[in-house]
Amino acid sequence: MAPPPTPVIPREAWEGCSVLLDINDGDRLAFFRLTPGATVKIGDKSCSLQPLVGRPFGSLFRVGPSGLVPCAPSQDDGAHVQAQAETRDNRSLVDNNTAQTLSSEDIEAMKREGASGDVIVEALIANSSTFGNKTVFSQEKYKLKKQKKYAPKVLLRCPSTRSICETYFKKYPARIGFMRVDTLSLMLSMANVGAYSDVLVVDMVGGLVAGAVAERLGGTGYVCSSYLGSASSSIDIIRMYNLSGDMTSRIFQARLSDLCSLQNSGDASSVISDSIQGEVVEPGTVQNGSTLAQPVDTALSDENMQSTAAQPVDIEVAEPAMDEHLSQGDNSLLDCKGSNGTSIAPKSLRAGKAPSPERMKYWKEHGFSSLIVAAPGHEVESLVADLLPLLSYSAPFAIYHQHLQPLATCMHSLQVSKMAIGLQIMEPWLREYQVLPSRTHPHMQMNAFGGYILSGIRIHSPDPGNGE
Repeated sequence: MAPPPTPVIPREAWEGCSVLLDINDGDRLAFFRLTPGATVKIGDKSCSLQPLVGRPFGSLFRVGPSGLVPCAPSQDDGAHVQAQAETRDNRSLVDNNTAQTLSSEDIEAMKREGASGDVIVEALIANSSTFGNKTVFSQEKYKLKKQKKYAPKVLLRCPSTRSICETYFKKYPARIGFMRVDTLSLMLSMANVGAYSDVLVVDMVGGLVAGAVAERLGGTGYVCSSYLGSASSSIDIIRMYNLSGDMTSRIFQARLSDLCSLQNSGDASSVISDSIQGEVVEPGTVQNGSTLAQPVDTALSDENMQSTAAQPVDIEVAEPAMDEHLSQGDNSLLDCKGSNGTSIAPKSLRAGKAPSPERMKYWKEHGFSSLIVAAPGHEVESLVADLLPLLSYSAPFAIYHQHLQPLATCMHSLQVSKMAIGLQIMEPWLREYQVLPSRTHPHMQMNAFGGYILSGIRIHSPDPGNGE
């Protein structure tokens, strides 16, 4: 077997790529595509994103008079405060709005004179009569609060499975079926997704799972995203991953009825031709005219994507302005190059094409190596009964649902039919910690629920007619 191709890992942002902007250390998260006219609004100022092109991921920017300006990370922050005996406390401090002698008119005058945000923060500290009496930790909190208001920082991040899942879960969890990042990673592990795998996916969460599988395969193996009905489900989140052309070309979409009929008939070419003939409809009416029973909360509205086609994806904590989907269309998806000149995301290539008859025949003869189901709005029991025969024997599977009862019913059905072994239902558990000197403790507010996962291994079921 030939060695797997080395995946192109972009180190720098390029024209036309998708980026995740982390503003003020997670206060606001926004997806953008770096087109020539792309801008981001920070406070009352609209800044061009052109300074981000060619900059390495992880770069930090500040808002200057002319827009975004690169800056070095501060070395004097709360993480470097030495743990020492503190003799001061805040018990004598009274919040009566008289401690600050610098008025709002003075601050506006400094802005008109071109003073930077850091200068304004230093002036606020110098004119505060109570700053020197605060504890060291209180002083750091005061600095951070003023810095976020007058000197916001923007961190350039590369979209990945973790960052995309965390961003959606933070503000719009219903769009990804309330799937937490640790739940997604556990599903990939339980389904044994690895190099040269042929993974069957039922993704009704916008393409998050299909993109995560393709990212882990790294240009080896194939992803087949199956759907019910006559119209394919939306997998537009995949476009945020910045997958290479080879990785994108290995993501297919096929109707579940076509895969099942192939299993019974074995004529791959006729199944593919019937599928193509049945799907010749106008692009704008695919979702609206679909007979697919989309889940109410998790379905990504195609009408919304069409109406916001010229807008970037913007997930904000402060206000719900989700401009879904980088679907600025193929006009903004230019020929994207990595740092070594290799094409990352060609304009003409789009994930989700129909598989070839040869690939369908291969899947019929060998079966899929694993199965992942994330369809919160559909009946799991009947869906899994149709999907399991498509797997090869000893293939693992993982099924996600936000509620326990559908998975319990499906587990009982699999036990009775003897189609799988090693069945178990897991509830992922996650606790986040703040790790700082003398201030390490669990977060005060955390998400306590991550859904449930049913996992198992497919086996050969006995023939009901032989009395077993």
